[in-house]
Amino acid sequence: MVDANDKLAYFQAITGLEDVDLCTEILAAHNWDLELAISAFTGNPETTPLQSSDVGSSGQQSLHPPHTTTTSSPNDVVYPPDSNPGNPGIAWRIITLPISVVSGSLGLISGAVGLGFWAAGGVLSYSLGMLGLGARRGVGPSSSPLVEGTPSSAEAAEFVAALEREYGPLMKVNFVSEGFMDALQRSRHAYKLLFVYLHSPDHPDTASFVERTLGNDAIAAFVNENFVAWGGSIRATEGFKMSNSLKASRFPFCAVVMAATNQRIALLQQIEGPKSPEEMLSMLQKVLEETSPVLVSARLEAEERRNNVRLREEQDAAYRAALEADQARERQRREEQERLERERAEAERKRQEEEEAREREAREAAEREAALARRKQEKALSLGVEPEKGPDVTQVLVRFPTGERKDRRFHSSATIQSLYDFVDSLDCSTFENYSLVSNFPRTVYGPDKHSLTLKEAGLHPQASLFVELNM
Repeated sequence: MVDANDKLAYFQAITGLEDVDLCTEILAAHNWDLELAISAFTGNPETTPLQSSDVGSSGQQSLHPPHTTTTSSPNDVVYPPDSNPGNPGIAWRIITLPISVVSGSLGLISGAVGLGFWAAGGVLSYSLGMLGLGARRGVGPSSSPLVEGTPSSAEAAEFVAALEREYGPLMKVNFVSEGFMDALQRSRHAYKLLFVYLHSPDHPDTASFVERTLGNDAIAAFVNENFVAWGGSIRATEGFKMSNSLKASRFPFCAVVMAATNQRIALLQQIEGPKSPEEMLSMLQKVLEETSPVLVSARLEAEERRNNVRLREEQDAAYRAALEADQARERQRREEQERLERERAEAERKRQEEEEAREREAREAAEREAALARRKQEKALSLGVEPEKGPDVTQVLVRFPTGERKDRRFHSSATIQSLYDFVDSLDCSTFENYSLVSNFPRTVYGPDKHSLTLKEAGLHPQASLFVELNM
């Protein structure tokens, strides 16, 4: 589905209104239903249609003053009556602003603006009223439908199916199965002209024209390659509208049109009456030759715009890629810096922990040394003065695991604890958990015997002990 801007543009194209605010109000009043809004504003009052004389194959028309009064169809070209002295009302202005159709001798001005362009040659002959708007559903390149399921698309599909049923393989022109406006937009986007065929089933020349001219291989190949082809039966609504709008006075009827600027349509060629394949091909080649500069210019401009857009996109992509690469490098540099900082911080933390551990260990060692020195001093003081030899004096020899020996005299009344105090007071004693042991017989003087005197323990008058470390 299209958005509001597309609907507004198509509504302006159909009605010819250039007042954007007015068109917006009209569409809003019909809930933005494009077909409903167009149908409402083409319910014309009694007006005087423009009568045209017989139109020749050159596409020139002569204009005659109005002489009858009828109710116009939706696609009639409507002119205000000359007898109305006052300004027309709003409804009248809506129906009298049709899409302009410029016809002439194919002296085209090749000034293309965007996708639409003026093709002017000859004189302004008549104005075109409402054109049926249908869904895009056609033969050839696919495109998105403007409005799905409209009567215009159904009529176009039925027309194509009817041709295939009636003429079978003789029908070689690829008519699109979509409404006229969608076909016009398709030709505009493809930078091609729109070939229009109005089919009159009851006309005596129709069958031979379809079989011999449209069925001709050269004609079909030329049209299929260089045009977007749209056809409609004058018995159907849109075909009838187009026959009135294009003032088709003779059948078979063909025309060549293209989209122009300011939401208008340029009528480039009318082909009326039966034509041989050679005549038809000559006319189509002539109009194609004269419009080729315009189409080529528009195509080149569009290609240049696409190339510019693609170049900008490539430049933007390259810039984004370079920016992303720079950001990735910066991110990698930042991550590497953060990693190094973490490693340095971790190394510093470990160094500080090790230094603190060493300091703590040194401090603890110093404290142990100080405690040991104090203990040795305290133990030495607790022993008192070594007694002289005498009958109540016991001689004790202590051997250390290192092979070192120390001896001392003790009163026989001294306790086993005094022997431990003696060992603890020596500089060579650096161990804490040990026992004094005698060999013959082996006796361990543990804590349960610390209170025994040397005499009670059987160590008087002399004893030999060794230090045994407790594991």
